[in-house]
Amino acid sequence: MKILVDADACPVKEIIVSCGREFEVPVIMFIDTSHFYDDGTSLVVQVDTASDSVDIAMANRVERGDICVTQDYGLAALLLGKGARVINQNGFIYTNENIERLLFERHISREMRKAGKRGGKIKKRGKENDERFEICLRKLLGEMSLR
Repeated sequence: MKILVDADACPVKEIIVSCGREFEVPVIMFIDTSHFYDDGTSLVVQVDTASDSVDIAMANRVERGDICVTQDYGLAALLLGKGARVINQNGFIYTNENIERLLFERHISREMRKAGKRGGKIKKRGKENDERFEICLRKLLGEMSLR
Protein backbone atom coordinates (compact mmCIF):
# COMPACT_ATOMS: atom_id res chain seq x y z
CA MET A 1 0.00 0.00 0.00
CA LYS A 2 1.09 3.54 -0.77
CA ILE A 3 -0.44 7.01 -0.84
CA LEU A 4 -0.51 8.75 -4.22
CA VAL A 5 -1.21 12.48 -4.27
CA ASP A 6 -2.36 14.79 -7.05
CA ALA A 7 -0.14 17.40 -5.44
CA ASP A 8 -0.16 20.47 -7.70
CA ALA A 9 -2.89 22.29 -5.79
CA CYS A 10 -3.21 20.00 -2.78
CA PRO A 11 -3.49 22.00 0.46
CA VAL A 12 -3.01 18.98 2.77
CA LYS A 13 0.41 17.67 1.70
CA GLU A 14 1.90 18.08 5.19
CA ILE A 15 -0.94 16.09 6.77
CA ILE A 16 -0.48 13.33 4.19
CA VAL A 17 3.28 13.13 4.80
CA SER A 18 2.79 13.08 8.57
CA CYS A 19 0.20 10.28 8.39
CA GLY A 20 2.34 8.37 5.90
CA ARG A 21 5.27 8.43 8.33
CA GLU A 22 3.08 7.43 11.27
CA PHE A 23 1.53 4.47 9.44
CA GLU A 24 4.81 3.66 7.65
CA VAL A 25 3.20 4.01 4.24
CA PRO A 26 5.20 5.50 1.37
CA VAL A 27 3.91 8.72 -0.17
CA ILE A 28 4.26 9.64 -3.84
CA MET A 29 3.56 13.26 -4.83
CA PHE A 30 2.72 13.88 -8.50
CA ILE A 31 3.40 17.41 -9.76
CA ASP A 32 3.98 19.09 -13.08
CA THR A 33 7.11 21.00 -14.02
CA SER A 34 5.55 24.37 -13.12
CA HIS A 35 5.63 23.32 -9.44
CA PHE A 36 8.31 22.29 -6.98
CA TYR A 37 7.92 20.12 -3.91
CA ASP A 38 10.40 18.47 -1.56
CA ASP A 39 9.55 17.40 1.97
CA GLY A 40 12.60 15.18 2.35
CA THR A 41 10.67 11.91 2.58
CA SER A 42 8.10 11.63 -0.22
CA LEU A 43 8.94 10.38 -3.67
CA VAL A 44 8.18 13.22 -6.06
CA VAL A 45 7.20 12.36 -9.62
CA GLN A 46 7.42 15.41 -11.85
CA VAL A 47 5.69 15.33 -15.24
CA ASP A 48 5.26 17.83 -18.08
CA THR A 49 2.61 20.54 -17.98
CA ALA A 50 0.41 18.99 -20.67
CA SER A 51 -3.23 18.57 -19.80
CA ASP A 52 -3.85 15.46 -17.67
CA SER A 53 -0.14 14.53 -17.38
CA VAL A 54 -0.39 14.17 -13.60
CA ASP A 55 -3.61 12.16 -13.95
CA ILE A 56 -2.04 9.77 -16.43
CA ALA A 57 1.09 9.34 -14.31
CA MET A 58 -1.00 8.55 -11.22
CA ALA A 59 -3.23 6.12 -13.11
CA ASN A 60 -0.14 4.30 -14.40
CA ARG A 61 1.36 3.92 -10.89
CA VAL A 62 -1.73 3.07 -8.83
CA GLU A 63 -2.32 -0.47 -7.59
CA ARG A 64 -5.26 -2.14 -5.91
CA GLY A 65 -5.34 -1.13 -2.25
CA ASP A 66 -3.50 2.18 -2.65
CA ILE A 67 -4.93 5.39 -1.20
CA CYS A 68 -5.14 8.34 -3.60
CA VAL A 69 -5.75 12.01 -2.87
CA THR A 70 -7.29 14.15 -5.61
CA GLN A 71 -10.04 16.69 -6.09
CA ASP A 72 -10.50 15.67 -9.75
CA TYR A 73 -13.67 13.60 -10.20
CA GLY A 74 -12.52 12.13 -13.51
CA LEU A 75 -9.24 10.95 -12.02
CA ALA A 76 -11.08 9.65 -8.96
CA ALA A 77 -13.34 7.52 -11.20
CA LEU A 78 -10.32 6.08 -13.00
CA LEU A 79 -8.52 5.29 -9.73
CA LEU A 80 -11.62 3.67 -8.21
CA GLY A 81 -11.80 1.46 -11.28
CA LYS A 82 -8.28 0.25 -10.52
CA GLY A 83 -9.20 -0.74 -6.97
CA ALA A 84 -7.82 2.26 -5.09
CA ARG A 85 -9.47 4.11 -2.21
CA VAL A 86 -9.83 7.78 -3.16
CA ILE A 87 -10.29 10.85 -0.95
CA ASN A 88 -10.39 14.57 -1.67
CA GLN A 89 -8.63 17.36 0.23
CA ASN A 90 -11.72 17.99 2.40
CA GLY A 91 -12.08 14.41 3.59
CA PHE A 92 -14.78 13.34 1.15
CA ILE A 93 -14.29 9.69 0.24
CA TYR A 94 -15.16 8.85 -3.36
CA THR A 95 -16.89 5.52 -3.85
CA ASN A 96 -18.37 3.54 -6.72
CA GLU A 97 -21.75 4.53 -5.29
CA ASN A 98 -21.23 8.32 -5.47
CA ILE A 99 -18.83 8.93 -8.36
CA GLU A 100 -21.40 8.77 -11.17
CA ARG A 101 -23.55 11.45 -9.52
CA LEU A 102 -20.47 13.66 -9.03
CA LEU A 103 -19.43 13.28 -12.67
CA PHE A 104 -22.98 14.11 -13.79
CA GLU A 105 -23.07 17.23 -11.58
CA ARG A 106 -19.70 18.31 -13.00
CA HIS A 107 -21.10 17.92 -16.52
CA ILE A 108 -24.20 19.98 -15.69
CA SER A 109 -22.06 22.70 -14.10
CA ARG A 110 -19.83 22.85 -17.18
CA GLU A 111 -22.87 23.16 -19.44
CA MET A 112 -24.26 25.97 -17.29
CA ARG A 113 -20.95 27.86 -17.43
CA LYS A 114 -20.93 27.49 -21.23
CA ALA A 115 -24.41 29.01 -21.27
CA GLY A 116 -23.14 31.99 -19.26
CA LYS A 117 -24.62 31.04 -15.92
CA ARG A 118 -22.50 31.40 -12.82
CA GLY A 119 -22.38 29.01 -9.89
CA GLY A 120 -22.45 29.83 -6.20
CA LYS A 121 -19.51 31.11 -4.23
CA ILE A 122 -16.96 28.59 -3.04
CA LYS A 123 -16.35 28.76 0.69
CA LYS A 124 -12.86 29.68 1.81
CA ARG A 125 -10.89 26.70 3.09
CA GLY A 126 -10.84 26.51 6.86
CA LYS A 127 -9.12 24.56 9.62
CA GLU A 128 -12.13 22.26 9.88
CA ASN A 129 -11.42 21.05 6.30
CA ASP A 130 -7.92 19.97 7.34
CA GLU A 131 -9.24 18.27 10.48
CA ARG A 132 -11.92 16.37 8.55
CA PHE A 133 -9.36 15.32 5.94
CA GLU A 134 -6.95 14.01 8.58
CA ILE A 135 -9.68 12.04 10.36
CA CYS A 136 -10.81 10.43 7.08
CA LEU A 137 -7.25 9.69 5.90
CA ARG A 138 -6.41 8.06 9.23
CA LYS A 139 -9.60 5.99 8.95
CA LEU A 140 -8.63 4.78 5.46
CA LEU A 141 -5.06 4.01 6.56
CA GLY A 142 -6.36 2.07 9.56
CA GLU A 143 -8.79 0.07 7.43
CA MET A 144 -6.15 -0.70 4.83
CA SER A 145 -3.55 -1.75 7.38
CA LEU A 146 -5.99 -4.32 8.79
CA ARG A 147 -6.11 -6.14 5.45
